[in-house]
Amino acid sequence: MQPPIRHPARTAAVLLVLFLLLLALVAVNWGPLDRADRDIVVSLHHSAVTHHDRTETARVLSDWVWDPWAMRALLAVMVGWLLWRREWPLAGWVTVTATLGTLLQQGIKAVVGRERPHWPDPVDSAHFAAFPSGHALTATVACGLLLWVMTLHGARNRWLVPVAVAAAVSVFGVGWTRLYLGVHWPSDVLGGWLLGASLVCTAIAAYPYPAARDGERAPADEGTVRS
Repeated sequence: MQPPIRHPARTAAVLLVLFLLLLALVAVNWGPLDRADRDIVVSLHHSAVTHHDRTETARVLSDWVWDPWAMRALLAVMVGWLLWRREWPLAGWVTVTATLGTLLQQGIKAVVGRERPHWPDPVDSAHFAAFPSGHALTATVACGLLLWVMTLHGARNRWLVPVAVAAAVSVFGVGWTRLYLGVHWPSDVLGGWLLGASLVCTAIAAYPYPAARDGERAPADEGTVRS
């Protein structure tokens, strides 16, 4: 059995470097990044206070559908299914990866201590520091692990494709709702995506895949000439 994506370790390293670069720019309050962040959220906040129906939809999606606890519940169901199948190593690997994601984002939030956007007329509220976005990171980790487990179990395209589409909508959608509700800067969301994706790729690269069984190698041997 091999990793379901090519070069996961290399991909994880690239994503981590990008995250660390973004982290450095956020930590030093780099002017161009701060201005870009502010321009985007100011424009979105103007829309949020004007279109109440869109704002309410964003709140439902952000606070219920794509909330970190909803994503963790999805992971809990997946881990429970793996335990039911007695796939102890994979269940533990998923659990450790998800837990590490939560610890990383909370730890980085505490160290960086970035303030969230402040508004005289807020449409939503959030607590704790801003960078990286916990919603974006948790959705990325949960959806990434779900797709990985499905791929490991040979899910067919008729299942894998719609789940992949739903995962992409969830990951990018939750980032959009956090910006639209004015509780995060764009770089917070980008940081959550980068760190979450790097963590998933690291888990995929480091997982101790079992060796292929003889039966799985048989097709490759069918063309050999026997003496």
